[in-house]
Amino acid sequence: MFSIDSMSRTPIYEQIINQIESFILKGVLSPGDRLPSVRSLSVELSVTPVTVLKALGELDLRGLIRSVPGKGYFVCEGAKDTLSESRRVLLDKIEELAHELAAASLPMEDVMERIRKAYAQTESNERNV
Repeated sequence: MFSIDSMSRTPIYEQIINQIESFILKGVLSPGDRLPSVRSLSVELSVTPVTVLKALGELDLRGLIRSVPGKGYFVCEGAKDTLSESRRVLLDKIEELAHELAAASLPMEDVMERIRKAYAQTESNERNV
């Protein structure tokens, strides 16, 4: 279910966060679902439990998962809505960047091509997971 790209510049704990967020957004993980244990996830990914705990702690701070002592980590109610809303904020950032790129006289076709490439790469990566 999880995978780590050891050659990526993205820190491992962030890769774990990104995957869990993606699973929540896609409905692979639903509210109330239990996440794999810290130990099993660290073994599966060949990383230290500290790395997994760092990722889970960050997700807990974001209100996406919650820890139940002695039971594990569970997806929170409303996690998908929280993530969807946070992703919508990125659209505002794209708009700001578009204004900057237009002011720099970069052709819209070049900008759109970069966006298309990013989407295609992301879709290809998700199919391979």
